[in-house]
Amino acid sequence: MLSSLLTSELSGELIQQSARLLEALRRAQAKVVTAESCTGGLVAALLTHHAGSSDVTEGGLVTYSNSMKQSVLGVRADTLRQFGAVSAETVREMADGALSIAKEATHSVSVSGIAGPGGGSADKPVGLVWFGTAVRGGDVRAEARIFKGDRTEVRSQAALYALALVAQRLD
Repeated sequence: MLSSLLTSELSGELIQQSARLLEALRRAQAKVVTAESCTGGLVAALLTHHAGSSDVTEGGLVTYSNSMKQSVLGVRADTLRQFGAVSAETVREMADGALSIAKEATHSVSVSGIAGPGGGSADKPVGLVWFGTAVRGGDVRAEARIFKGDRTEVRSQAALYALALVAQRLD
């Protein structure tokens, strides 16, 4: 099932990157939680694809709608109204909210974007994805990337980037 959610070009790389991240989390004695919108749980699925991942994967939260972002992750209505779901401000609050829910997690990653094919605008084109990362007791960061391709390709590339961001935060 996981392979049907991924582009064939990236599927091997995604599985390998998720395995590498799990090993890095173990070495760092860290645990991760995900808060996902446009990737729909793909990052968590990649991590839990591997047997034994529960020792370093706290869980994953799919908060696709704004109301779920608010009620589950504590994203403020004012943030969503002023900046939108696809913004630095929102993914920071998503990452912070995920850490507050997952008491054993040391790291979180959040993803919110426009995977397409519709929904884009001049300011927020299809392929724009914002990522948030948080470290317990540390800072919360946000950054954006624009990915090319169809919906599946954008989601796959976003998941790969989210895995890489968590690995960076372990250093």
